[in-house]
Amino acid sequence: MEKQILSLIESKSFSKLRQTLSELNPADIALILEETEKRDLPLVFRILPKELAAEAFVKMESDMQQHLIESFSDAELKGVMDELFMDDAVDIIEEMPAIVAKRILKQTDSKTRQMINKLLAYPDTSAGSVMTTEYLSVKRSMTVDEAFQHIRKNAVDTESIYTCYVTDRSRKLLGVVTVKELLLSPHDAIIEDLMETNIISAGTLDDKEEVVGLFEKYDLYSLPIVDTENRLVGIITVDDAIDVMQEEASEDIEKMAAILPSEKSYLKTGVFETFKSRIPWLLFLMISATFTGAIITSFESRLAQWIGLIAFIPMLMGTGGNSGSQSSVTVIRALSLGDIEFSDIWRVIWKELRVSVICGIVLGVINFVKLYLIDYLLLHSFDDGVHFIEMTAVSLTLVLVVIIAKLVGCTLPIIAKRFGFDPAVMASPLVTTILDAFSLIIYFTIAILLLM
Repeated sequence: MEKQILSLIESKSFSKLRQTLSELNPADIALILEETEKRDLPLVFRILPKELAAEAFVKMESDMQQHLIESFSDAELKGVMDELFMDDAVDIIEEMPAIVAKRILKQTDSKTRQMINKLLAYPDTSAGSVMTTEYLSVKRSMTVDEAFQHIRKNAVDTESIYTCYVTDRSRKLLGVVTVKELLLSPHDAIIEDLMETNIISAGTLDDKEEVVGLFEKYDLYSLPIVDTENRLVGIITVDDAIDVMQEEASEDIEKMAAILPSEKSYLKTGVFETFKSRIPWLLFLMISATFTGAIITSFESRLAQWIGLIAFIPMLMGTGGNSGSQSSVTVIRALSLGDIEFSDIWRVIWKELRVSVICGIVLGVINFVKLYLIDYLLLHSFDDGVHFIEMTAVSLTLVLVVIIAKLVGCTLPIIAKRFGFDPAVMASPLVTTILDAFSLIIYFTIAILLLM
């Protein structure tokens, strides 16, 4: 289909192109437009029906949106903006350079401009920043017939009509009623008798990541957002909640990989931008890793006669880092889902302690057997006189390293969140770097105690 459409563009078969594009989903059209040559993009976009063009425009990458906006006349820009829902308009303006954003705002009416500026004022991490102010509200005194008349009159400008919110004259949220319930109720039934008063809602300044978690917990299609006086100011729809979940998941993955978060897709991010997102953490981790070198140097003279033990340093450091990463990633995931909080820290520590003891003993025993059968008997890596003590030192270190690694890995994310930091930064490789130092100290200390 994509090749066919690109062929129609090249052959300038605009009539057939319009017909073909009109049959596609807006998301698919957006993908096709992004593959179109920039010089042809404005022309192809103008071929689309007005409403379909606006829906496809929302799905496009910000750089393509900017290219289109710069090619629009003021009238065309106003036409597109008039078709957008409020939250989509705000998202687009946030992505644009200041000069482009000013031009967009200039083409909106004063009421819309005031509402957009109000939404832009909410913190990026708040529920208010992702809500839309276009929703359906009804009065509790209405009948079902009156409610449907109200819906038919106002639904064209709202993003979701499945749920209607019951408010009073001051916009205080009193209840909710679904269109399904209205359809199945008598025409003369009163909204007050049908509405659900046990309302799940969130505040405008609540953390958006925690708010979208309510969608998964309660299987919601939309969520009302209220101010400090319980007045309904907007709603978050399920499509916006999914967008937030994806953004937060991507951000956490990047932080866990020691990369500064980026809002652009991988192929849309330039080489220098990618470099800037990676180099700060690489520098920090490189400098912090020098501490492990300093630890080795400080024990070097005392362990000079046991050179063979140095060969096991990578295995011990790697096992410690892997063990800590397992615990930290598991705990970070549980924190993001709301399964655990700071008050659960001792329960988490107790669980990880038991797991780490079992894992450590199993790994230590298997390592001892491997050292004896392969390194000693087969490869002759140990001296006959002290092979048992050396193998014991390595295996005992492995047990202690696994225990400490899992305890450090499970506690750091919880403590980080308690002090307002993102727990994702406490995943590997940061945990690995910390545990490398612990592993060396434990290893050399045990070696000195047993061998000196």
